[in-house]
Amino acid sequence: MAIEKITSARNQLVARLKTLKDKRGRDKEGLMLIEGGKMLAEAVDCGLKPVYVLAKAEKIEGLSPLFAGTQASIYEVSENALAAVCDTVTPQGCAAAFVIPDDMDDDIASWPGRIVALDGVQDPGNVGTIWRTADAAGFEAIIAGADCADLYSPKVQRAAMGSGFRLGRKSEPNLAKRLEELKNAGYDIIVSALDGEEFYSRGLIADRFVLVVGSEARGVTVEVGLQATRRLKLPMRGGAESLNAAVAAGIMMYELTRGL
Repeated sequence: MAIEKITSARNQLVARLKTLKDKRGRDKEGLMLIEGGKMLAEAVDCGLKPVYVLAKAEKIEGLSPLFAGTQASIYEVSENALAAVCDTVTPQGCAAAFVIPDDMDDDIASWPGRIVALDGVQDPGNVGTIWRTADAAGFEAIIAGADCADLYSPKVQRAAMGSGFRLGRKSEPNLAKRLEELKNAGYDIIVSALDGEEFYSRGLIADRFVLVVGSEARGVTVEVGLQATRRLKLPMRGGAESLNAAVAAGIMMYELTRGL
């Protein structure tokens, strides 16, 4: 496999890949950037399609077998060229641009039974952490409403730590409408709400359900809240008024999948 060298941060390919830090660039190129050897291995293992691989000289030998069975172009890059592309302050020596995977089909008949939906969760760290926890807890898909942090931003993917590659995913411009469709198809729509019933006294939940997590500042929107079949809250036994969105989601996800 021929490996080209890139030494300048002003290289044309470097300039293109720099745009993947922003949603507009990702949408235009149809690519997402993933950094670090462990994350690259996760992405390839989960079937994502690599297009460009950038690595410092000392990383090339270790990475070459990983991408040997793909059509990816591998480039040996200088430290400043890699830094220009990467979103992290201290790059891990390698990064790659992958084709953004397809969303789940619009036909909800093919959707899985355990879904977490995000309504206006804007912090990338929270989105990625919820995604990772969903994978660990046994959820099968994630839906992101219009005002959420972009699922394919580097910060979200770093927080997800590879879990973003394994679960089904869907970006929804109208989350309330999609939840209405799911409710009509027999899903329980469980909304995390401070004015809801006690979570641990919730009783039976349908086999197919969606856990809806609202924004850090205002909770779920009125439109989304209207689709709830259950409104639940975690007990606040101390002085805190609320929990971090990712922490609350994690507790609920593990409890809702208990016994699987």
